[in-house]
Amino acid sequence: MTSAKSPIGGHVPVAGGMATKGLKYAADIGAETVQVFVTNPRGWAQAAGNPAEDAKLRESGVPAFLHAPYLVNFGSPTADTLEKSVASVRHALHRGAEIGALGVVVHTGSAVTQSFDEAMRQVHEHVLPMLEELPEDAPDLLLEPMAGQGNMLCATVDQLGPFFERLEHHPKVGVCLDTCHAFAAGHDLAAEGGVKETIDLLVSTVGEGRLKLVHANDSKDVCGSAKDRHENIGAGNIGEAPFGELLHHPAVAGVPFIIETPGRAPEPHAKDIETLKRLRDEG
Repeated sequence: MTSAKSPIGGHVPVAGGMATKGLKYAADIGAETVQVFVTNPRGWAQAAGNPAEDAKLRESGVPAFLHAPYLVNFGSPTADTLEKSVASVRHALHRGAEIGALGVVVHTGSAVTQSFDEAMRQVHEHVLPMLEELPEDAPDLLLEPMAGQGNMLCATVDQLGPFFERLEHHPKVGVCLDTCHAFAAGHDLAAEGGVKETIDLLVSTVGEGRLKLVHANDSKDVCGSAKDRHENIGAGNIGEAPFGELLHHPAVAGVPFIIETPGRAPEPHAKDIETLKRLRDEG
């Protein structure tokens, strides 16, 4: 049984006001923590914040996380994409500080057509200096392993090792574990002992205390499919019970859970959060 309960919440809309709209939606679905986009997740635009809305979210006391745009790829062989990726994440970290976010989630990316070593050289040369710029109270940069499709730099949790090595185990680097991604990459969370094995491997790879966020998503596809298709909690191939095991693993004590599950809001999201809270509070 864990010593601290994980807050459970979801991704919330920010159109109409990051705090005004987002916190209302959070209340509607019973969220204890939130994740937001501060720009178009499928574009490069760097939108300025609304100081009043930023202050409301910051002062609400609700633990918040920010997700960087999906286009970000530090492993890209295209100079323009690499430059925009760095600028986009730098902007996200700045905006994260303005809203009081605990972390900024970024996908670990793909080497596309170049070698793994060349892509990881770029991670060292472009991401590490950005981390060195951060003040102590800035959000952590949370690396989210992918589902294993294409020439991905990191899918299984042990593949986080090279990232941490290239980033010199910087204290501002953490991990966001997406359960659907992990399952698709080959971590059989549904098997007996699968959750413990996966989390133990994560901790042995990156160290204690580096897991900062869990994206709690069931999977429409089977283990090892390399397909990133989320399903509602308990309705997919992972099933309900492994989420309870995850919530009670000692290394996950107090780590926030964010759902990114399908369905028209708010009903299915409220149900998923209710399920996770029940699993958290059992035992």
